[in-house]
Amino acid sequence: MLGQSTLAAGALLCLFAQNAVAVDKTRDPDKIAKLSTVASQLDRQALLPSDSDWLFDFNAQQPFYNFAPGGVVNMNAATFPAAKGNGLTLAMLNLGPCSMLPPHLHPRASNYVVAVHGNTTTYMFEENGARLVTETLTPGKATIFPQASMHMMVNNGCDNAQLVSALSSEDAGTLNVGQVFTNGFPSTLVNAAFSQNLASDDVKAKMTPVGTGSNWGTDECLKKCGVSKGGKGTLTFANGNKE
Repeated sequence: MLGQSTLAAGALLCLFAQNAVAVDKTRDPDKIAKLSTVASQLDRQALLPSDSDWLFDFNAQQPFYNFAPGGVVNMNAATFPAAKGNGLTLAMLNLGPCSMLPPHLHPRASNYVVAVHGNTTTYMFEENGARLVTETLTPGKATIFPQASMHMMVNNGCDNAQLVSALSSEDAGTLNVGQVFTNGFPSTLVNAAFSQNLASDDVKAKMTPVGTGSNWGTDECLKKCGVSKGGKGTLTFANGNKE
């Protein structure tokens, strides 16, 4: 288990990780607009006449559903019109071996997370003065991240980890701290705040655009698991197998 000082150092490095949590794009804005103005649930059903309108397939959400390094798939009003008006986001979190979700927060929702596979450690800070809350989630165990708390999670093992996340808003929002520091706030002010050169044009250039939600973890873990950072969502193991 990581100590608080080790986590703090690691978290700073993770601010500049390769990928940020993905941004959901509204798939059917016209239908969402109509669903927002209807008078009754029967009117809503008339706008969703097919059984397929009520089915969401997490597995089909490419490229977000992957384990190399992983991804976050959100079932919410933007991605699934039937969710409009129900006040909930349901997400599938996939973490390949050694991968992680970098430090982030949800400005408009509390976040419940339950593990269904693997071994995942979560870290959470609620606000200045609060203590670090650390949990290890194995299948059937869950935790909660209160609204706007900063949190991160990492797959501890060499197998895939999967978690289900429920957020108390159909538009929870996600704010990745690294994106703000490298592509948002002025780098001179960021560096002054941390008293060292953590933000620069060079770091900004290395920060890739918003990805599928997960990024690779430590080189030490990848080496232990015999995993290389393959391209196009491919995991390459030391024995030559790919996943």
